[in-house]
Amino acid sequence: MEHLTALDAAFLEVEDSDPHVSLAIGGLSIIEGPPPSYEEFVAAFTQRASAIPRCRQLLRTHPLDLGPPEWMDDPHFDMSRHLHRLALPHPGGDAELFEMIATVMERRLDRERPLWDCFMIEGLSDDRWAVLTKLHHCIADGIATAQMLARFNDGGGGDTFATDIRAAKEPDRHGFGLPKVSLNPLTWVSGMVRGALDAATVVEHVAVGAAELAGSLLSPAPESSLHGPVTAMRRYHAARVRLADLREVAQAFGVTLNDVALAAITASYRRLLLDRGEQPGRDSLRTLVPVSVRGVNQFSVTDNKVSAMLPLLPVDEADPVQQLQLVHSRLTRAKGSGQREGASAVVSAARNVPFAVSAWTIRLLSHLPQRAVVGLATNVPGPRSEQKLMGRRVLEILPIPPIALQLRTGVAMVSYADNFVFGITADYDTAPDIEALAAGIEDGVARLLEVSRTRRGRRGSKPRVAG
Repeated sequence: MEHLTALDAAFLEVEDSDPHVSLAIGGLSIIEGPPPSYEEFVAAFTQRASAIPRCRQLLRTHPLDLGPPEWMDDPHFDMSRHLHRLALPHPGGDAELFEMIATVMERRLDRERPLWDCFMIEGLSDDRWAVLTKLHHCIADGIATAQMLARFNDGGGGDTFATDIRAAKEPDRHGFGLPKVSLNPLTWVSGMVRGALDAATVVEHVAVGAAELAGSLLSPAPESSLHGPVTAMRRYHAARVRLADLREVAQAFGVTLNDVALAAITASYRRLLLDRGEQPGRDSLRTLVPVSVRGVNQFSVTDNKVSAMLPLLPVDEADPVQQLQLVHSRLTRAKGSGQREGASAVVSAARNVPFAVSAWTIRLLSHLPQRAVVGLATNVPGPRSEQKLMGRRVLEILPIPPIALQLRTGVAMVSYADNFVFGITADYDTAPDIEALAAGIEDGVARLLEVSRTRRGRRGSKPRVAG
């Protein structure tokens, strides 16, 4: 019987800490019409979901948290309780779709049954339909969720951009390959010395990273409309850009694609704060940036394998190029300082203490007012090529993040074929301007693209010759 790790179970504790929070994550596929009949949809998804163990399992918890929750087969599993049919009101555009997404995602999943639901949505304009899947964050992180949802598609999803992430490229440290053995005793001694020095360096690196994270969490952010109690209702919106545009900017400035995406988010939050009459400061937008530690051989494993960084996004900077360069330098520094490894070490250490201790600690911490982190920006690599669902082309994939711990907005990003989508979840009462946040992200990418092309044009132009 499989147990939840301390990290998996933490998402349950965080959800329990606030009755206004649902920690379900979601993905919406917009599909070229015409839609199948509901009976065909049920038949197809019943077959595909039945092949995924978590879709048929529920959680069994222990009194007083004396043991970690366990996944067990639901003896009364009924697929019809997880498949649903919805229709958008006319005209079936983005406004109606986004409102339905928010309404579906704000409701908590029933812990008395498997923690997922799937909705067939009809009535989209332009002869389209959609499938919205939601599942609890205790089941999987972003990459594992994307892999899981891809199994609903025809052919199981295929290759994804996840192979480009840092963890996927790192060698498997848990392999069974044995090193070559030398017969020279001097080689043994030098190897032991090098190993000891390397271990000391790694320990120092991890300690520095953990200390930086702790220091960040103990540094309260200034009062802001982005941070505070939330209601039970949500808003949702999406920003859409071309993946090729992000790559063009990244190449022009020698930064990563993720740097460009975060710079666009920074520019939009700056505009949002100014429009709300607030002055953005250097420490106004400390942002939780989840980092995958999932190797290629773990893509099919359904669980949470993430670390984190907590950079300050430079909303105090007005110039878009300076914003991008600051994002790049701060992310590079966070990676180099060991924040990723420090967070991973904390998660690993939690596995070595009794579950009750870790559960009670997380429960206590999640009830304390969280004042340091203001934003969430998570990047989920999606399929490299266009997908099909029940023989129909998947036009778009929209990511849907949760919000919790007094964060009033959260941004998830997903790359799919030639598209890159920012999905934004926000508290209903305190973020009525979510559409402006989405528009600002699109504008932020457009401005960086314009600047990069202008700079390239200047470098490529030849001096005019007077004649």
